[in-house]
Amino acid sequence: MLLEFDEQEGLIRERTLLDPNYVVEEDRIVGRDDQLQEVTKMLRVALGDNRPPNLFLYGPSGTGKSLITKAVCKNISQICEPRDIRFGTIEVNCQDLDTLGVAVYELVSRAADEAGVEVQVPKHGVATKEKWDELFRIVDENFDSLVFVLDELDMLVGRRDKQDPAFSRLLYQLSRAGADGELETFISVVAISNDTKMMESVGSRALSSFTPEDVHFGDYDANQLQAILRRRQDAFYDDVLDDDVIPLAAAFAAQTHGDARKAIDLMRVAGELAEREGDPRVNEAHVREAQDKVEKNRVLEVVRGISTQKKLCLYATAAVAAESNSGAARSTTGYKVYQFLTDSIDADQYHQETYVNKMKELTTYSLVDFERRSHGPSSGMFLEFQFGESPATILETLREDSRIEMVSQDEVASVVQAQIRNEG
Repeated sequence: MLLEFDEQEGLIRERTLLDPNYVVEEDRIVGRDDQLQEVTKMLRVALGDNRPPNLFLYGPSGTGKSLITKAVCKNISQICEPRDIRFGTIEVNCQDLDTLGVAVYELVSRAADEAGVEVQVPKHGVATKEKWDELFRIVDENFDSLVFVLDELDMLVGRRDKQDPAFSRLLYQLSRAGADGELETFISVVAISNDTKMMESVGSRALSSFTPEDVHFGDYDANQLQAILRRRQDAFYDDVLDDDVIPLAAAFAAQTHGDARKAIDLMRVAGELAEREGDPRVNEAHVREAQDKVEKNRVLEVVRGISTQKKLCLYATAAVAAESNSGAARSTTGYKVYQFLTDSIDADQYHQETYVNKMKELTTYSLVDFERRSHGPSSGMFLEFQFGESPATILETLREDSRIEMVSQDEVASVVQAQIRNEG
């Protein structure tokens, strides 16, 4: 089989172009001219003897925030090199970092890699202050100008017993060191978040020293997504894509918050499916199959990492959305189904306010969104949850949890239908 695949004529010529995280050339960046100019204007002062401002880039997932930052920093680095300016970029995704101490050590490790030096403090068994000291030592000895890129920063919450979230304390230390003249290195912090309200959770001390320039990234529309995919079409060999492949992939991605990462992933997976099946071209059927696969993979990745209680909240709400005519779910109805689920598996049952808060937390994963609604004086106010992915896919994925699988799907559907009838 390996030899057969080796001899088979592939359809994909350059796979890196189908990697959403690959830093492409500026002429491949589409629909983000204003943001590209803004970020470039603000960071380019690193080319001289000045400190670039701090930035806050916000907007939905897959709208080019990280791509633009990486592209600009890559260009600055290329210009700095012949000018003998030691420019560096330290990029960290905060999604998998638990505490401030873990985050600081990750910055230390990345800074050491960028500078080509050894870290002189252990990962465990030392105070966070020693890690900060090591970070600033490496920075001051090896860089003239440095940009810290903190992606998905709002996910770094840290320990709940602290007054400010960990991301607030991280911003405070980094921006204070950059602004107070403690270092000779010019430091800039680029905070990236899908949560437009993240700055409201930043403590007052951190906010006064961070003081970022805001850059908003809106959703891509279907036409922009098509243009993005056409700029990467040369990842495939000539004449192997059917005409409807790019429009269909763009249309699917436009349905979920205009996510360019999803559009690129769809193209890649569709091409790989066609190759695997030995087809000479990529067609509409491959894109539709890729859509199912990509959607399930993304949902699976998210739900595997959330707590059982969040899974129960999500399952209950998705079950309501799957049965409702609008495809949305009222929080009041979702909570009643949540109560049924917790009773069925003998799990702890939280109050409705906690259920709502857990659903709100899930909005940061772009699985759900919500609006505050009222259906007249008699119904009162409630939240209505809409799903970015198919509720059926979410339900199917959540049923991989053995506790949820114990509950009869038919019973859940029956409870949901009864509760929906009571809504009126």
